[in-house]
Amino acid sequence: MTSVIETRGLTKRYRGGQLAVDRLDLTVPAGSVFGFLGPNGSGKTTTIRMLMGLIDPTAGSATVLGGAMPKAARTVLPQVGALIEGPALYGFLNGRDNLLRYDSADPTADPRTRSARVAAALDRVGLTQAAGKKARAYSLGMKQRLGLAAALLSPRRLLVLDEPTNGLDPQGMREIRALVRELAADGTTVFLSSHLLDEIEQVCTHAAVMAQGRLLVQGPVAELAARARGRLTVLTPDADDAARVLKERGVTGVAVEAEADRVSGDPPGPEAELADLSAALVEAGVRVRGFGVERASLEDAFVELTGEGFDVAG
Repeated sequence: MTSVIETRGLTKRYRGGQLAVDRLDLTVPAGSVFGFLGPNGSGKTTTIRMLMGLIDPTAGSATVLGGAMPKAARTVLPQVGALIEGPALYGFLNGRDNLLRYDSADPTADPRTRSARVAAALDRVGLTQAAGKKARAYSLGMKQRLGLAAALLSPRRLLVLDEPTNGLDPQGMREIRALVRELAADGTTVFLSSHLLDEIEQVCTHAAVMAQGRLLVQGPVAELAARARGRLTVLTPDADDAARVLKERGVTGVAVEAEADRVSGDPPGPEAELADLSAALVEAGVRVRGFGVERASLEDAFVELTGEGFDVAG
């Protein structure tokens, strides 16, 4: 199987006419960490709910692990771990007992090894010390961890995570990213929905961008970033003079960061123009400590695609 998720013309229109997902054609390669990216309200969660068979599409098709959803849900879902819109927990039970309930609901889970599975899942998400604490007393970040532990009780071919770092502090976010990398290294395909560009760029091999219910672009993360042109950057203590020279030479989008001794602008076209700009700066007496075009980031690419930015950090 070359892809674990595939949609064709997938559409969801709610009562009242709201079009949440519009003719989505999505392909998630097997073995990838696939980032599903877009601003809040772009249709990401609605798409995931259709993929998991929780709601029916208005039109189009969705195939998960070779099965047509939602018809194949009974055979597909036991192979999928999912955390969607936050975990559903029993607040009166502690973390360990919540996982025991989840595991006992899995008809494929061996009850003889249930306790060991639960202990391993708690350890993997860093909740061993809090396992005896009532779930209602958990912070939002701890609830996210417990939901992720539930998704990891048994080995899964596909892991679907909807905003998995929501509510986590920076350390917790780093730990979840490391866990996602470990799972991918073990052969699990991870489908990760997020509105955080930084999260996608750090951990994902492939990505797709949604906006207002429509797919804008998809592909390897490196290729998506390469579609955007990086910023021309000059490091100099003579920032104002450098900005003046760049503007005189036709550079657009010039920005001065005086405290950082940094001037940036839109890069020129041919490589020869860079040499001309460098020479012009030197001839004007500008002391140049660094000069070149920075590599474009996902943020650069997505701003070009959408005309708007996303959150870039947690």
